[in-house]
Amino acid sequence: MAKETTKIILCGCCGKMGSAVTKTVEARENIQIAAGVDIKECMTLPYPVFASFDEVVCKADVIVDFSNPGTLPGLLDYAENNHMPAVLCATGYTQEQIALIEKASEKTAIFRSGNMSLGINLISELAKAAAKVLGETFDVEIVEAHHNQKLDAPSGTAIMLENAVEEGLNYKPEIVYDRHSVSQKRDKKEIGIHSIRGGTIVGEHEIIFAGNDEIVKISHTALSKNVFASGAVDAAIYMCGKETGLFDMNDVIKNK
Repeated sequence: MAKETTKIILCGCCGKMGSAVTKTVEARENIQIAAGVDIKECMTLPYPVFASFDEVVCKADVIVDFSNPGTLPGLLDYAENNHMPAVLCATGYTQEQIALIEKASEKTAIFRSGNMSLGINLISELAKAAAKVLGETFDVEIVEAHHNQKLDAPSGTAIMLENAVEEGLNYKPEIVYDRHSVSQKRDKKEIGIHSIRGGTIVGEHEIIFAGNDEIVKISHTALSKNVFASGAVDAAIYMCGKETGLFDMNDVIKNK
């Protein structure tokens, strides 16, 4: 029996990631974009585009959001009122917005990940395992690089990787962002996070475990935005039919 087609509402459809998701969906079977939401005008898309969720009249199964944190309240209201799962791919949420997401997950299913790449989520698990072995005697630093148009720093992925490392440690580390503001020795229980912005770098992340006379590095490089689009589409298919709760990419990986 053929699988039913998953229909998505793509928020941020006129942006670069929206374009990547549109192309990814076009190349797949059993999934389609029913509508887009974006404040920008884009006349060339093969589906209707609305300026806000208040205007959406198309039926769909799941929301995929690649816009920005500012759209979150309207998106969550729409998801709750329509009992529709949402895949949140934006980064840079405040603690207040994260609280809104957690509250919304009590009424509808919410998927949230700091990075939609399967590879990044794999190295997140590797970083956790490495921290359990090396965390007592090795210093940990995280370096991330992105294109010059990225707004948030550090990246959501860098924060996700730091959280993974922290899970593997038996102590609570102090997070230090860059080191220009102080002139002092590095504390043993620090985790440094450093951001680079320039050119068209899609995304590079490296976790450095620096010990005495040896260095262990875990790294990931995204060569195109397609890896994030593909992960988002996988997540949308996985979330279809889910009713309540918080989900992330680990749930998708376990389902493969």
